[in-house]
Amino acid sequence: MKGTYLGEFEEVVLLAVAIRSGDAYGATVVTEIEQQMKRSVNLGAVHSALNRLGEKGLVTSELGGMTAERGGRRKRLYSVTAAGRRALEEIRQVRNQMWESIPNTIWM
Repeated sequence: MKGTYLGEFEEVVLLAVAIRSGDAYGATVVTEIEQQMKRSVNLGAVHSALNRLGEKGLVTSELGGMTAERGGRRKRLYSVTAAGRRALEEIRQVRNQMWESIPNTIWM
């Protein structure tokens, strides 16, 4: 695979940001991953992955509006960049190619 290497967790976080398009912030990314993968996820680990994805140019972030439920604090909302979409597509192509390369005899 060409381009920027993504670890499994970074890939999962990037996918969750794509799924939560328009409403992707730390807590919603955690919820999405936990629901999709049926595994517990640490909010700090998600924030670290989001920072790495930002450094790699695969996500951008902006501050959302203030909300009373957060005591007037603003949420940092994430979105997938064009480079992030390309990375996800490359990952999907590689995984599909590898799955298709498994001999049928393995399933017998």
